[in-house]
Amino acid sequence: MESRAKAAGHAIHQQLVVFPLGLLTGAVVFDIIGLVLNDGRFTTAGYLMIAAGVLMGLLAAVFGFIDYLAVPNQSRAKRVGRLHGIGNAVMLVLFAVSWLLRGGTQNYLPTTLPFVLELLAIVIATGTAWLGGELVSRLGVGVDDGANLDAPAKLTTGIFLKRGARRAH
Repeated sequence: MESRAKAAGHAIHQQLVVFPLGLLTGAVVFDIIGLVLNDGRFTTAGYLMIAAGVLMGLLAAVFGFIDYLAVPNQSRAKRVGRLHGIGNAVMLVLFAVSWLLRGGTQNYLPTTLPFVLELLAIVIATGTAWLGGELVSRLGVGVDDGANLDAPAKLTTGIFLKRGARRAH
């Protein structure tokens, strides 16, 4: 089932999800380093990464929802997509609450509650990422209908030449 929202021939949602996953995972890692080393530079970076990750997560969610609406009702993909979306919404809320709770602290240091919320959110993100992989890899959501091992590129100019095509000199 092809994605409804595409850029350069590929599903926008799949292109965007790497940003919140990377930023939010990185935020947890930076917070752990900052707490272990007692270095506010890392916790400040973690705080800022949460803000960016939540914003990018919201943007990715818009395009994921567009694709979700196109999935046939009563299908396994619809059920998995629903769980994927709800889980990601919960995860984003947990990170946002953690971010808000840290706003007034020195060096944006996460106290116990914000840090526990981050850890819970990253566990949920791991599960929802697996569900996203299930949607694409097993159920074919967001996969081009003409996909195969020798499918030509959607872009056929510049470095994106069709197989066997030659550039004009």
